[in-house]
Amino acid sequence: MTRPNAPRRLLPSRHQRPRVSQTLVADLAERLTPRDAEILDAVWEHRVLTTDQLAAIFFPSIHRARHRLLALHELRALDRFRPWAPTGSRPWHWILGTTGAHHLAAQRGIAPAELRYRPDSAGAIAFSSRLTHQIGVNEFFAQLHATARRRDDGSAVAEWWPERRCAALWGDLARPDAFGRWTEPASNGHADTIDFFLEHDTGTEPLSRVLAKLDGYAALAEATGITTPVLFWLPNSTREANLRKLLTAPDVPVATAVHTPATAADGPAGPVWLPAGSTGPRRRLSALRDAGGPIMSAGPA
Repeated sequence: MTRPNAPRRLLPSRHQRPRVSQTLVADLAERLTPRDAEILDAVWEHRVLTTDQLAAIFFPSIHRARHRLLALHELRALDRFRPWAPTGSRPWHWILGTTGAHHLAAQRGIAPAELRYRPDSAGAIAFSSRLTHQIGVNEFFAQLHATARRRDDGSAVAEWWPERRCAALWGDLARPDAFGRWTEPASNGHADTIDFFLEHDTGTEPLSRVLAKLDGYAALAEATGITTPVLFWLPNSTREANLRKLLTAPDVPVATAVHTPATAADGPAGPVWLPAGSTGPRRRLSALRDAGGPIMSAGPA
């Protein structure tokens, strides 16, 4: 019997996948499109992405996403798993495969071992207690990508840095779940661009511990001379209201919002954000750059 929270074993492909060999690695290199290369890089950078998330980021339709992801799976460029669910089924969750790792290493001019990729370590996220949190962080940015694709007006996710990259840069002071940069056209014909730190909240931590993270962000702002807003993305309105009661006068700009469904208009880019100290109305993501003074880049582009 499958134990709760265990990922289901991989289902067989339409045919048996070939063993990894230099021939298969060369075959992948010949068949790989520029978009495929971006997919491999994103899956490695962000650890795991679902079919729907990859479709939102890279494809015009879910059908085309499924078809191409299956092709990459059969070339061993991607691996996949489905987390256990009490009823129904969860979407495929995609991680980097062995030939995909060989390709990324070649693109970086390093040996595969230097990429620090191992199939077992790449697949460890399938059994991790952090899987739900990681998928939630990635969903935030997938929704931003979907908004940019739908609007087709120059809106874009200009930067998306994962937790481990943020930790390498700022981990001695603050450890955001992600750093992002969002840009969209402004009414004056220019672009509104905002840099932000994301704190994706699942409701499992005491609010006092969540709030204590702001001390690290204040220390980071003081050390770098750069002020960047912190966005708390919360699971429900009750959690948001309780956190806001504790947000008296934060030392860095803070805004809160409740997780939006993937079908919501503009998702986290839309008018869902409420700055600390404000009672409304809620603002668009791009409008938060004026909520707490001048906002600058939080790091090198």
